[in-house]
Amino acid sequence: MKARRTTKALQYVALLGYMVFLGFPLVWMLSTSFKPPREMVEIHPTLVPHNPTFDNYVEAFTEQELGRAALNSLQVSLATAVLTVLVALPAAYALARFKTRLGTVALGWVLLSQLFPFVLLVIPLFLILRQVDLVNTHAGLVLVYVVWALPFALWMLQGFVRNIPRELEEAAAVDGATRLQTLRRVVAPLLAPGVVATSLFAFISAWNEFFFALVLLKSPDLATLPVTLARFVGVEGIARLGPLAAGSLLATVPSLLFFAFLQRRLTSGSLAGAVKG
Repeated sequence: MKARRTTKALQYVALLGYMVFLGFPLVWMLSTSFKPPREMVEIHPTLVPHNPTFDNYVEAFTEQELGRAALNSLQVSLATAVLTVLVALPAAYALARFKTRLGTVALGWVLLSQLFPFVLLVIPLFLILRQVDLVNTHAGLVLVYVVWALPFALWMLQGFVRNIPRELEEAAAVDGATRLQTLRRVVAPLLAPGVVATSLFAFISAWNEFFFALVLLKSPDLATLPVTLARFVGVEGIARLGPLAAGSLLATVPSLLFFAFLQRRLTSGSLAGAVKG
């Protein structure tokens, strides 16, 4: 009994240490965002600012138009998440339920495609988008993000589909349900956690992506948040830490809100489809 308590206490200590390890950069960024320039260069930095100020936030919004960049990123990320799920969901179901040689080859290609780096893809994608007049547009950027996120989303969703017992679909068919009714009333609720996880992956990937946005978007009015934050670093590599910390902190808020909104649905559908409606 004593050994079990000791083990549990050590587990809690390890979990607490891990949370501190993950959370400290965010806390330090929050502290830096409220520090005046003189406090940032002190020999002995402090976690709590002596003279907190909102000047960094004002400068971040007024000089670089951070609000417009955040809105651009939000539109691109939401569109990427929706399109990725809409394309990946039926394809994942077909790959998981219908065993064919073509499906096996497709899954192998999905894994292989993840080995290609961004640099090898950016030039072909740029040339293709230029042919269809989608360079310097959010629509073209969304298509690139969907193409990049789709292989992993497809692989992840087909794993969720495989975990759904076929007996549930067979039982629904015996009860007289059509294929469409079975998908909507039985399969869809059970796939809710997978859809949420895939949406989070696609949203966060698009929200944080920098390289494709830098290459494909030339107009400052279309710039996404990562590209706008990079402007706080000068040509000599000297960063304006105050506005950069304020902008980076604000850039994390939509991702946290999106996750908080969807995390309740990660488990809400786990048993809903197993009950006959």
